[in-house]
Amino acid sequence: QLDERGGGLVPPGGSLRLSCTISGRPDSQTMGWFRQAPGKEREFVAAISWIGGSPSYLESLKGRFTLFRDNAKKTIYLQMNGLKPEDTAVYTCAARPDRTITHDAAAYIYWGQGTQVTVSS
Repeated sequence: QLDERGGGLVPPGGSLRLSCTISGRPDSQTMGWFRQAPGKEREFVAAISWIGGSPSYLESLKGRFTLFRDNAKKTIYLQMNGLKPEDTAVYTCAARPDRTITHDAAAYIYWGQGTQVTVSS
């Protein structure tokens, strides 16, 4: 089970922090976030391995979004700064039983319910 928290409404330029806690999935080695805006395809946001190494980001989000983990809590956090209206989407946490980080959604087998992030004044 993936438990997501932290979505909401924020004005342009604001910040939000999403969290995702995984339970009951001991084979999960990589976790990440995807997002889907209305009328658009789902896209990769960021992912990180529990084993180690640096997170991977959608190139266009580097510098604004930061992904980090708390292994003890089995939780990942997505810190989103400088939010823009085009960041509005449903953000969904996902996990896969492999330490290799991939941007391909089809490679992730565990998914959360999603949390709405709306950037609007």
